[in-house]
Amino acid sequence: MTELITLATETATVDLTQKALVYAGAICAIACAAIGSAWGTGAAASSAIGSWKKCFVQNKPAPFQLMIFAGCPLSQTIYGMILMFTIMGGTPAAWAFYMITGILAGVAMGVSAAWQGIACASACDAFSETGKGFANQMVVICIIETVAIFVMAFSMVLLSSFAK
Repeated sequence: MTELITLATETATVDLTQKALVYAGAICAIACAAIGSAWGTGAAASSAIGSWKKCFVQNKPAPFQLMIFAGCPLSQTIYGMILMFTIMGGTPAAWAFYMITGILAGVAMGVSAAWQGIACASACDAFSETGKGFANQMVVICIIETVAIFVMAFSMVLLSSFAK
């Protein structure tokens, strides 16, 4: 009888550990994406503030569009959150698959956000100087965004294929 109780306890502990590891993979997806978003928004916001300062010094109106550039890298955190919820529904026994997916997809989305922030910083500088090119700048910034969207979408397809 004690062997049965020990076996049941060990099985529950293994299942709980595996579920925790699936959740660790889920948090990696959003955490890595959010780190990139923080880095990207920091770069873009710093440039926006500096660009507004230049406008004020030159007695030019400070363009509101710089606020849009500063916020662009935030969306990767949302993609990380969507992927996090998908991973959380994973099978505990396959925790390594979910962990690897969460880490790699999260890093890819985070890098996309960081580079998007760098591009947004350049866009802030260019637009504040000229007042021109907003649509062109947004198109280029959206191309960088597309990388994160692809990573999220393809990861979700991979996860749903694995569940079958």
